[in-house]
Amino acid sequence: MNNRATGDGRRATGDGRRATGDGRRATGDGRRAVLFAARSAVALYRLLDVSPVFSGDDRITRLFTLVPGSDFGVDVLSAVDAVGGRTVPWSEARGRTYDLVVAASPKGDVRLLRGTHVLLPHGAGFNKSIPMEGSADSASGLDPVYLLRADGTAPLALHAVAHPDHVARLAAVAPEAARRTKVIGDPTLERVLASYPLRDRYRAALGTGPRKLLVLASTWGPESLLRRRPELPARLAAHLPHDEYQLALIIHPNERSLLGTYELTERLAPALDAGMILANPHEEWAAVLIAADALVTDHGSAALYYAAAQDRPLVGVSRDCAELIPGSPMDVLLRRVPALGPAEALEKALAAYRPGPGLAAAQAAFAHQGSALGRLRTELYGLLGLTPPALGSPVRLLPDPAPGPAAAARMATAFDVHAEVTAEGAGIVRRPAGLGPPGHHLAVEHGAATEQLTRSAGLLYRRPPSAPSAPADLTWSADGWAQHVLSEYPGCRAAAVVRPSGLCLLDVRGHAQPYTVQVEPRHEDGRIARIDPAAAVSAVYAWLITHRTKPAAPTRLTCLIGQRAIRVRLRPATADEAGQAL
Repeated sequence: MNNRATGDGRRATGDGRRATGDGRRATGDGRRAVLFAARSAVALYRLLDVSPVFSGDDRITRLFTLVPGSDFGVDVLSAVDAVGGRTVPWSEARGRTYDLVVAASPKGDVRLLRGTHVLLPHGAGFNKSIPMEGSADSASGLDPVYLLRADGTAPLALHAVAHPDHVARLAAVAPEAARRTKVIGDPTLERVLASYPLRDRYRAALGTGPRKLLVLASTWGPESLLRRRPELPARLAAHLPHDEYQLALIIHPNERSLLGTYELTERLAPALDAGMILANPHEEWAAVLIAADALVTDHGSAALYYAAAQDRPLVGVSRDCAELIPGSPMDVLLRRVPALGPAEALEKALAAYRPGPGLAAAQAAFAHQGSALGRLRTELYGLLGLTPPALGSPVRLLPDPAPGPAAAARMATAFDVHAEVTAEGAGIVRRPAGLGPPGHHLAVEHGAATEQLTRSAGLLYRRPPSAPSAPADLTWSADGWAQHVLSEYPGCRAAAVVRPSGLCLLDVRGHAQPYTVQVEPRHEDGRIARIDPAAAVSAVYAWLITHRTKPAAPTRLTCLIGQRAIRVRLRPATADEAGQAL
């Protein structure tokens, strides 16, 4: 069974339990022990993408350990716990021999682990050279300082890379290491490509609707997007119309580990409060990339995964990075796509993108697209001396994205509404309140915003609450709530109940009776686009008070919400509609 023993007779456990330190084996069933060794969260996430190559095989036990010495290792053990993995303390892991030791970084003390070593890349390609680390001008991940022993021999049984160019670059600086290197492809890319048909599902989970999802991608270090332009998320949130764009941020796990979630979310608070999504670092970031309509990126490799899935607009923010290797896929990509100047120039930069550079960069970074996990499975089972099981699929679809708990409750609930009123309707642009100049009126969601904003509102609206869990309940009627709010807030000119169906009740101060506002869905290329009914209510409110009219008969209005012309029916509400429960 090729069971390897350590020098003192001890061996890794075969059932996932922690091995004892006195030489005894936890079981005697002869299973192969595979140790996934991670120095950082990003390395662990790469290993988790690969671990399904052993799915369905009860001959293998999968274990994890944290390799010490990295500034970015603080999140590793919690991430292993989150997936239910079994961990081996470093002090114990060093004293055992494993059938395979799989790592995604060659740095640190990983070479002290006993067993057959396999190295995977922990990013897309090798685009950066980290200053003051390893050999000068060597690509991080292809540095002979970390790939060779002091005597010049290579400690790896397999170095899996994503493209033939990586082998050629390694052969030029470390021929011995290159002999242990094989082109496998990129397992993380395989998950992205396999999951692309779920794009609509991911967008639904994010609540994108008919809006364009703009994603910011920031790597780690002093030349990253968030270090160089920390104000960009908030400036984009202030500039982009809320009903046309949704904003999301993907940040490198190293930066999250360095700052911590609390510090990061406090720094990003203005943009998060305006509705920006902060993608979770494991799996969700890739689902957000699939859902995206456009990407703003620095020199981090997340852009290559985005570009490989489909040719969509992409703009850069950092062409002049000292750590970016000239001629690398990311360097070529950033020099061929538009550069973003001020946040207010975003639309112009996106319009200047021309198809081609993204896909070309992805092809220069990834070979064997769609077959990487299968190729890696063959190699790993060969090293184990086993035949892969007939059943089991190594490709796992990405889960639905979900904002983290620190960002989940942060949604824009107050808007400066800019309006242009015509005889036939109104065109409006809503932007989160407080990030820009005031507009025609302030629209605030009652019960979800501060008292200061609520008292300053020209239009207060409320969405129906979720179903109560208690058997007893006390509920407002739609008109009863509107009259109560207008009485409690004398500076407010109108109150509205906004229903997901698009059938809303609008009560305007001084008008004899409330109105029903019916938002009609818009058909677009076989799809039905539904806007936020609160936007249509703001447009109707602006039309009513500008024209100082009190229509007694049904009226059809055209409301321009961003670039969409939405038909709205306005008429006096019936007694049943006014008395309907919230």
